[in-house]
Amino acid sequence: MTNKFKLDAGDAVLVVIDVQEKLSAAMPEEVVQAMIRKAGVLMDAAQVLDVPVIVTEQYPKGLGCTVAALEERIAAQGIEKISKISFSCCGEPDFMAALSRYQRKTVIVCGEETHVCVLQTALDLLELGYRVFVAGDAVCSREAVNWLFSLDEMRQAGCVVEPVESLLFKMLGRAGTGAFKTISGWIK
Repeated sequence: MTNKFKLDAGDAVLVVIDVQEKLSAAMPEEVVQAMIRKAGVLMDAAQVLDVPVIVTEQYPKGLGCTVAALEERIAAQGIEKISKISFSCCGEPDFMAALSRYQRKTVIVCGEETHVCVLQTALDLLELGYRVFVAGDAVCSREAVNWLFSLDEMRQAGCVVEPVESLLFKMLGRAGTGAFKTISGWIK
């Protein structure tokens, strides 16, 4: 039996869910800025570790585009961005097609809001047979109680909920590599 807590970068896809201008503006400032920083580190590490990244935007006409700090990475790294109206990313056929193209069975999720789009996506991914890792410090909600209860629900459902730093070191697997030197410098 596979250890559900083991994370292999070669089998992973990073999904950055709905980190958009208007949605982010509704979050507590300190919380959303920390989440954006952590999501950015995950995106940068994914590039170093050859982990594909998919970015989603929930109804961008109403909630705006992805925040500038992440939009710069999307453009620079050639990351796929998908618009959706379904709360779960899995309800968007373009998302499912993109995810299927990578033929990987582990999904790391981060983004907004923990108790809506992140939660519904994680639960649907589990139901579809994916292993799901939630970057607990790279997701946020307008209210801390929503964030907390949703992380608990995802954990009970079978997701692995861990901080970004744990996810990064699991994917790295060892020190002494160029990737380790690069990525460890971002989290000091």
